[in-house]
Amino acid sequence: MKIIGVVPARMASSRFPGKPLHPILGRPMVEHVYCRAAMFPKWDGLYLATCDEEIAALGLRKNWPTLMTSDRHTRALDRVAEAARICGQPLDRDDVVVCVQGDEPMLRPDMITASVQPLLEDPKTTCTVLAMEIADEDQFRNADTLKIIHDMKGDVMYTSRTAIPHCTKFPPSPVPRRIYGIFAFRSHFLATFTSMPESPLELAEACDSNRIFDNGYRQRIAPYPHLPSFSVDSPIDSTRVEEHMKSDPLWGKY
Repeated sequence: MKIIGVVPARMASSRFPGKPLHPILGRPMVEHVYCRAAMFPKWDGLYLATCDEEIAALGLRKNWPTLMTSDRHTRALDRVAEAARICGQPLDRDDVVVCVQGDEPMLRPDMITASVQPLLEDPKTTCTVLAMEIADEDQFRNADTLKIIHDMKGDVMYTSRTAIPHCTKFPPSPVPRRIYGIFAFRSHFLATFTSMPESPLELAEACDSNRIFDNGYRQRIAPYPHLPSFSVDSPIDSTRVEEHMKSDPLWGKY
């Protein structure tokens, strides 16, 4: 079974234009993402996928395998699916394609291991999402945080920007989880996913995972404990990341 990774990145962010090249501790954010993802030891290929010459130029300077993709993609997974088609590696239907979102500069390689593991253990599992425990009430209440509700088998039932499960006093039970930007797909299901139109709950929550459930499919969680690891949705977030990254164990190793 092949495992390939794709880091999708584009300059045109509605809330934070130019985000992938925004400096964090003196390096473009997407450089942190790619270098940390590259520490996962079992890649058959790790690619930077972009429609922007500025981002591609960075990838080429760093000697990263860099793919130019369509500028019409608005969802990261559409860019990932195109990259998987054009990367030059023939993929069998059960090979694994991992989307490593370009706004997770504090990711750790064992997060990728966790995301892939359910696919290795169960041939019926078609896709996963890294589901990190939420330990902070402000993050739980924050609409930028996509919360996950899953069943007792670990299959996601719904994702929402609302604080779910409901609670009057934090923390709720069961322990709440959030989407962390690492998604793993079997090659054939990634093609199925991107062939489906945007769905009602996907549009309502601005979360493409809901397209899976709207169409009767299932996504398995890859559980992960809470860590002080922050995605970047705004320039303010990058300041918080810088403060925490100085004490991060991977900083200085790339």
